[in-house]
Amino acid sequence: MRFPAPLIPGRLIQRYKRFLADVELDGGEVVTAHVPNSGSMMGVDAPGSAVWLSRSDNPKRKLAHTLELIEADGGLVGVNTAHPNALVADAIAAGLIPELAGYERLRREVKYGQNSRVDILLEGAGRPPAYVEVKNVHLRRLALRDGLAAEFPDCPTARGAKHLEELAAMVAQGCRAVMVYLVQRMDCTYFRVAGDIDPAYDAGLRRALARGVEAVCWACTLTPETIELQRPLPLRLDD
Repeated sequence: MRFPAPLIPGRLIQRYKRFLADVELDGGEVVTAHVPNSGSMMGVDAPGSAVWLSRSDNPKRKLAHTLELIEADGGLVGVNTAHPNALVADAIAAGLIPELAGYERLRREVKYGQNSRVDILLEGAGRPPAYVEVKNVHLRRLALRDGLAAEFPDCPTARGAKHLEELAAMVAQGCRAVMVYLVQRMDCTYFRVAGDIDPAYDAGLRRALARGVEAVCWACTLTPETIELQRPLPLRLDD
């Protein structure tokens, strides 16, 4: 994914009311930007951090700027949760995710379950449809064991647990169901569930996997110009 226009650098003053951030641009101007992230953004919202904003000329928008990237732990982190679905869809279409390759049709935001929409539905002749949910990952805490762990979620997510149950129900109906965890940072070596933050989600993922739901994780490369899938990360449930 290439940003349609150059991102605007600045410094984070504060994030507040979850979806707002005050940013001082390099020229000294202070703007309020939209934060497209409903999570806690633990570890990636420190005041004074270098950030990069996109800007929209749409007159109907209340805020012209959107927070896209933040510098944390010495590297770039993508915080816009609107991007992962498109990133994964593009990667599937390009055949870059082996577990999801070979389907003839890809549809997005298809109704299923209990008043839900699956992020991606893959269909092809002679094989069961694959229901794919995508989760954005940007949390990284201290080093664990022999590497750095990307972790999800960064706050309790009843909606995420609901998705796991709905995916497991699709497996029971004879379909495939796949969780894709997209890590928008470059410094992690594996993925784990943050069970101390959300024990219910941790238990829910274990149940879902036992019922046939699949899970894959991919890390991204990020620059102020592009975000691209880089490499798969192993998933560990025992850390």
